[in-house]
Amino acid sequence: MSRRQRIVLLVLLSASFTLAVDFSILNVALPDIGAGVGLGLANLQWVATVFALCAAGFTLLFGRIGDLFGRRRVFLGGMALLGVASLVGGLAGSPEWLLAARAAQGLATAAVTPTAISLLTTSFPSGPLRDRALGLNGALMAAGFTTGAILGGVLTDQLSWRWAFFINVPVAAVVLVVTPLVLTESRPSQRPRLDVLGALTVTLGLLAIVYGLTRASEESWGDSQVLAALLGGLVLLAAFWLVESRVAAPLVPVPILRRRSIAWGNAAGLLAFATETSLVFLLTLYMQKVLGFSPLSAGLSFAVLGLGTVLGGMLAPKIIGRIGTKRTLMLGFAVQTAATLPLVLLGSGTAWMALLLVATFAGGVANLVAIVGFMVTATSGLPDEEQGLAGGLATMSQQIGITMGIPIMSTIVAARVHALGGTETEHTVLSGVGLAIFVNALVCLGAGVLVAVFLRRAGAEPAGETASA
Repeated sequence: MSRRQRIVLLVLLSASFTLAVDFSILNVALPDIGAGVGLGLANLQWVATVFALCAAGFTLLFGRIGDLFGRRRVFLGGMALLGVASLVGGLAGSPEWLLAARAAQGLATAAVTPTAISLLTTSFPSGPLRDRALGLNGALMAAGFTTGAILGGVLTDQLSWRWAFFINVPVAAVVLVVTPLVLTESRPSQRPRLDVLGALTVTLGLLAIVYGLTRASEESWGDSQVLAALLGGLVLLAAFWLVESRVAAPLVPVPILRRRSIAWGNAAGLLAFATETSLVFLLTLYMQKVLGFSPLSAGLSFAVLGLGTVLGGMLAPKIIGRIGTKRTLMLGFAVQTAATLPLVLLGSGTAWMALLLVATFAGGVANLVAIVGFMVTATSGLPDEEQGLAGGLATMSQQIGITMGIPIMSTIVAARVHALGGTETEHTVLSGVGLAIFVNALVCLGAGVLVAVFLRRAGAEPAGETASA
């Protein structure tokens, strides 16, 4: 790796890590935020919801805009928006300004994440160097989710929740100064027209799906707004597919969606993110509701998981080099299943924390191995001019996976508690968490089986095999 490539990697990883931290840094601080700006308890979830809506809904659009109009330009615009939105959020004195800042941070994530991935894949040739760069990117993004929970608790306890916003400002400023010095613009010589109808249908469809999933975790799956949002989202995505098959310059060319490496690679990524983020939610419930941990103590307990994700990101490129991406994905899901299943045995004493820490460390390693395998699969075998699209699809899978896992697992816990009498006690919560963890492990196993059956051996396979359609 050349000196310039190291600087490029440092800039892009800094941006990705910061955005990953942003996703979770405010969760622990929500009660303090509500008190600080006058946001009622019933509306606190919107601090996370508006971020998730914008981050997931607009990521595919911004990824493609980067392909057409310049990835560096979109990346820089996203980082500038992140800096301004974080400053506004830190200074906010009313719910309206806070939620507007959070929505802008979500838009910044939708702009920066796919363009950062495409800039990374176009800066490193396909092979070991790109696999290593994607491994580090995946490790730091996953570690960022954990770091956000810990950092949010520390900043809120020692300074103020406002520093959870302010901390992004200097990072954004440094990235904005360094990026033009090390990254060149990349865009096609002939710029096609933007598929406006396709952009509208896919963006509104994703917004509806994410809103429905988020509301389901707050209300119930039978809620009329949940059903309407999910149904409307599916209809809009079906309309998007029809539009893409008919327009001259589609936002997402249908042949790309038919590629097994794209379709099943992204399905694997969605399940990888859904299982691990929802497991963190379940274990947070366990530590706070069953063991009586404080939010900060529960957050610090996930430091071991963060270390596992970093190790997994470092190991994944070596594993891919030895056994190829398909077997790497299968191995990652198999080990993640084996690490998740023992957590079903968790009991009501703090002695069970030893099992939790060991299992989450092993599961974190395995999950990152699967995530890096997904990223390599989903971005390989495509020309440079479609890397923004590939990054957008991968980011979309990531964001939807993060969003859908928690409401599904939350529903399982709630149904179990209801079946045991409806009262949240140590026993009923523990039983509900145990059942949801078992389902989580089954999903991991199912993801591995799907990869084994449907994913063809892709371009990162040894012996020089090429990507298959």
